[in-house]
Amino acid sequence: MDDEGLIAWGELARLEVKGPDTFAQASRWWREQLAEITVTDEVGLPGTGAVLFASAAFDIRTGASVFVIPRVVLGRSGARTWVSAPENESLRFAIDEVPSPGVIRYADGAQSAAAWTSSVAEGVARLRVGDLDKVVLARDLMATTAEPLDARHLLRALADRWTDCWTYVLDGLVGATPELLLRRTGSHVTSRVLAGTAARAGTGEDEDEKVGRELLTSAKNQDEHRYAIASLAETLAPFCTSLDVPESPHLHTLPTLMHLATDVAGELAGEPDLLAIIDAIHPTAAVCGTPRDIAIDLIAELEGMDRGRYAGPVGWLDSAGNGEFGVALRCAQIEDGALRLFAGCGIMADSNPEAELAEAQLKLLAIRDALES
Repeated sequence: MDDEGLIAWGELARLEVKGPDTFAQASRWWREQLAEITVTDEVGLPGTGAVLFASAAFDIRTGASVFVIPRVVLGRSGARTWVSAPENESLRFAIDEVPSPGVIRYADGAQSAAAWTSSVAEGVARLRVGDLDKVVLARDLMATTAEPLDARHLLRALADRWTDCWTYVLDGLVGATPELLLRRTGSHVTSRVLAGTAARAGTGEDEDEKVGRELLTSAKNQDEHRYAIASLAETLAPFCTSLDVPESPHLHTLPTLMHLATDVAGELAGEPDLLAIIDAIHPTAAVCGTPRDIAIDLIAELEGMDRGRYAGPVGWLDSAGNGEFGVALRCAQIEDGALRLFAGCGIMADSNPEAELAEAQLKLLAIRDALES
């Protein structure tokens, strides 16, 4: 999103936490930090003053989540820009050259393509006997670079190409997500739910229109999307006095993919804590499955890996309660001189494992292309 965003550097405070009460712990910690901070905010826009950056685990029960109060925040919204920093902070805006990563080598992650396809087939079998209605299965791909990777290399390439996505980087997790988990501005909340995917034809506008029509009329993809919408609406509604959920999805077109998308909007009742809302709605069926509890356990059984913060909430909130969180998709985790690239697919009872593998490979191209640029 070209006309708005926040970038930050340095740390005033940091919290790493795991467990089922992750968001409650983070909320208490954030309030304690705010009690020690005196803010002078002459701009008064969302994202000004004290800001908390967050990247939470997909499965908060076992994965570590990261919450950081940056030392300096540079923000932009439309034609307005601002800097938030401690009083008397010496600000220098020199931009170093971003080095090239050099030669890149790829290797299987937790599972080979064949093994992951078998896991999808097992997931389909569970769905067909009625254990659950939908499950989202992800795979990882490892990459090593000849030179140490600067996250800005990925971030810049993703921002340049994936202009209709939200680019992000925090604690080594870098990506460009098309899915908005929740944005809060005052009492107004919005969310963009994506579920149901097709590869663009890549051969012209007429062919893309055909792909779009087929996606909109695909029973498998419509069912997959319906579960995702239902999970968001059911968990968000208790916080709202009104919730607008369109009856049918629209097409969201990206450079290589089309998604079924639904934009949900609501008005909050009272002043609920944003992190409490995130806690309630995450993970949605778009990245987990239905029913949630059964799906999350099946994911742990079949994927053979720890997702870490992939598919978790990533974003920011300010001291006024405004904030924006995406779902950490189309991403890679930089760790120990290597990268883990992630991609996932919604699995239904009529899914074809080979087709799901092809979709996962296509989604991985977003990060691969950025890395190789």
